Amino acid sequence: MTDYSKFLVVFLLSFLTCAILVVSRRYYMPRLRPRGDLSACQALHCDETPRLGGIGIMLAMTLAMTIMPQSMERLFGIFALSLAPVVFTGLAEDLGYRVSPKGRLFAAVVSSLVMITALSVWIPPSSGIAVIDFVLQFAIIAVPLTVLWATGICHGFNLIDGVNGLSAGLALMIATGLWWIADASGARELALLSAALIPALLGFMLFNWPYGRIFLGDAGAYGIGHLLVWFAILLAWALPDISIVALALMFFWPVADTFLAIWRRRYLGAPVDAPDRLHFHQFVFRILAQTVGKRMSARAVNSLTGLVLLPLAGMPVVAAVVLRDAPYLAAAAWVGFGILFVVCYVWGIAQFRGRKFRGARPEFHVHPAE
Repeated sequence: MTDYSKFLVVFLLSFLTCAILVVSRRYYMPRLRPRGDLSACQALHCDETPRLGGIGIMLAMTLAMTIMPQSMERLFGIFALSLAPVVFTGLAEDLGYRVSPKGRLFAAVVSSLVMITALSVWIPPSSGIAVIDFVLQFAIIAVPLTVLWATGICHGFNLIDGVNGLSAGLALMIATGLWWIADASGARELALLSAALIPALLGFMLFNWPYGRIFLGDAGAYGIGHLLVWFAILLAWALPDISIVALALMFFWPVADTFLAIWRRRYLGAPVDAPDRLHFHQFVFRILAQTVGKRMSARAVNSLTGLVLLPLAGMPVVAAVVLRDAPYLAAAAWVGFGILFVVCYVWGIAQFRGRKFRGARPEFHVHPAE
């Protein structure tokens, strides 16, 4: 088969798996362990929805690993092995077997250690910035930083998986950006790796946005976070002329949201892993909900929130592609997007608390638990 026909097969497996999970939800959802999703303080959806979209994506990626060129068999096998801890731990959480955030983070650490041990690869000293490269040349520093970075990205994708299309849509943008850089640089195998994830994500997205019929779940969010961050690390290792500062910029949104959550919870005196409803996408959802009132359903507002935020989350991805060989400009972009993120968040919270968006149908409710 040509590469294009293989990508079509990957898309169909993801699409059909998600379709089966959506159509048969009435049969298996009552048999799952209760999770209390609708009563969770961070919930933005309206009814019990399958959190098993990650199954379709991971099955599709597993298929991709079996039908791609034989020269990539070892690399695909290592990826499959490394995915097991983080995906199965996330799936256990999705099925109602409670796994603490620390347990899921530990699984992400194990998955990263599998990649490091099997490939002897970690974040290389190829940032193009002397101070950073000096630090990263020491494996004793670079390896722990790699584990911390990869684990944080996995968790970050899970944190932003709160509205329809946001997490998977951003993953789609990053996968496309990585494919573009790898293909333009002649790294064909790494381009195929990133490209294979695109149809797998599209098969899921057709059910996740705009109607929110199925969610990524922890298995999906942690799984795609692991894949993308290691695609980027491998790309940085293979192409020293591509700045890791620029590649890291692609992950700006989940990183920014994670750091904001840590600061916010420490500032409020809450545990770092305690859920809340103050993420960027959550206050945007509520501003939109209070603005439109009952002219739109909560499900429609959820999807609108994803549509509003995706261009903002995608701007650093575009900047990373453009600035891939300009490390200092990429570092400046990190600072600029960071300032913009914080200013928008603070402004939005001030508007929300100032009740300036509450004139339109203040009785609007997201779901019965609120």
